[in-house]
Amino acid sequence: MGNSQEPQDFNISVMPSSLTPVHVAKAAEGLNLYDTASHQVSHFVPLKPGRVGIYVCGATVQSSPHIGHIRAAVAFDVIRRWFLKLGYQVTFVRNVTDIDDKILDKAAAAGQRWWARAYYYEREFTEAYNTLGVLPPTVEPRATGHMSDMIDLIQRIIDNGHGYVVVDSDGKPTGNVYFDVASWPHYGELTHQKQTAEVDEAAAVADRMGPSVDATGADKYNPVDPADASPDKHDPRDFALWKAPKDTDPEDARWSTPFGVGRPGWHIECSAMSHRYLGDGFDIHGGGLDLRFPHHENEMAQTRAAGYPSAARWMHSAWVTAKGEKMSKSLGTGLSVPSVLAEHSAWVVRYALGSVQYRSMLEWSDQALVEAQAAYDRVSNFIERAGVVLGEQPTRDEIVAVSADELSANFVAALNDDINVSGATAAIFTAIRSGNTLLSKLADRVDSSAAKAEVRETLVSVRAMLDTLGLDPLAEPWLSDGAAGGAGAGAGESPEHVALEALIAEQLTARQEARKARDFAKADAIRDALGAAGIAIEDGPQGSTWSLK
Repeated sequence: MGNSQEPQDFNISVMPSSLTPVHVAKAAEGLNLYDTASHQVSHFVPLKPGRVGIYVCGATVQSSPHIGHIRAAVAFDVIRRWFLKLGYQVTFVRNVTDIDDKILDKAAAAGQRWWARAYYYEREFTEAYNTLGVLPPTVEPRATGHMSDMIDLIQRIIDNGHGYVVVDSDGKPTGNVYFDVASWPHYGELTHQKQTAEVDEAAAVADRMGPSVDATGADKYNPVDPADASPDKHDPRDFALWKAPKDTDPEDARWSTPFGVGRPGWHIECSAMSHRYLGDGFDIHGGGLDLRFPHHENEMAQTRAAGYPSAARWMHSAWVTAKGEKMSKSLGTGLSVPSVLAEHSAWVVRYALGSVQYRSMLEWSDQALVEAQAAYDRVSNFIERAGVVLGEQPTRDEIVAVSADELSANFVAALNDDINVSGATAAIFTAIRSGNTLLSKLADRVDSSAAKAEVRETLVSVRAMLDTLGLDPLAEPWLSDGAAGGAGAGAGESPEHVALEALIAEQLTARQEARKARDFAKADAIRDALGAAGIAIEDGPQGSTWSLK
């Protein structure tokens, strides 16, 4: 069974931008990223100059997305956006697992067709990604659309002597095919099963909290596939490449192959789809830390055993935790995205999810959301005040056109240091403080034109840095969602901002009338009352403006 020919140049076929010349920023020379396989941060050099290929394991669409799922999506969205800002052309592949035991079992229990359930929740995930400003992937392949690719890959593994077909007493294929771990001496290199290198803290945390070759036993996050517990295996470490159907599996969840009727094992789909869309070797394979073992270890082994290069670098985002425990549906601690968004703006939720470096565990709490809201207030107030003084906002085209080489040196250094988002955010707020100082002194500047030019330069810089993290309030989806508040002319204002604006405007009008009547005691009392409430008043030649302290 042969694969259909893929486009000669996949990038050109799906990304018109790849027709334009590549201009990689000089800042790219300083990019250093962590590699799970080496346990080291090292200099990033793309396999193909000017281009980066990234494959990230996407969702198993069995039920609604929770915050833990979306954290990984946001983390790799920031990584992708930094590559784009550096000037690279990025092919970003994120798969959808639309068939597995959980989907089949839950659909049967609910009286649903398995493919209908999968598609319903796939759309929920897509909506969550879009709402939280996650860029759509270059391609988003489904497992069920790549059966021929998986069957061909399995056949290559068998032909190369690294897989075996289980047969019945009559010598007929049963549908069960296993990877022969003993035949592959490199098995364990991703997760350092052989203990050839010192395990770092991230790996140690994963070993304590979840699946690992170094910590055997029941895995509460990824229960053992029944096929992997079969007595037909030659070695306990062997894992399913293809598996015979369960008696309860519907007829349309079975595929005929040279090794029997069945469906794919968990790991084979990613090897098949990454090779289909990214070719022989690609730059980065990403996913959540819980996929490090067994999924990515097995994936690396089977890809290389088929005769293809594996990813040059493996990157894993840490978990969202609640009171120190990994957020997981199976543990009953999952917070659904819709429920969180019902109480907080999408911008605030995205900021909270991306507030720490991707390899750091993220403790989800009310306090994290309070801090994210405070960050939004500081950001939007500066952008709004600067826009009022300038009489306009810089266009989106101008913001997007800012290259990495024009951004704050501290911001660039932070993101080049293995995507240190905390350091990058600190650089943004340093710029905002400088911008607020300029705004406060603007009325005292004789050279107002030069002063406004400084304000504009700072505003463009702040928005460009925010945009690199997917957080420019005057970009989509925040504008359509109303999250931009009053930050931009014509932007939809949140109800909270409208109410606050009206109340403060009334107080500023009363203060202005008191000053005209030379009742300075009353004017000062109004100013002091607003100050006590956290409202800063700035008096200028064009009137008074306010901002949150």
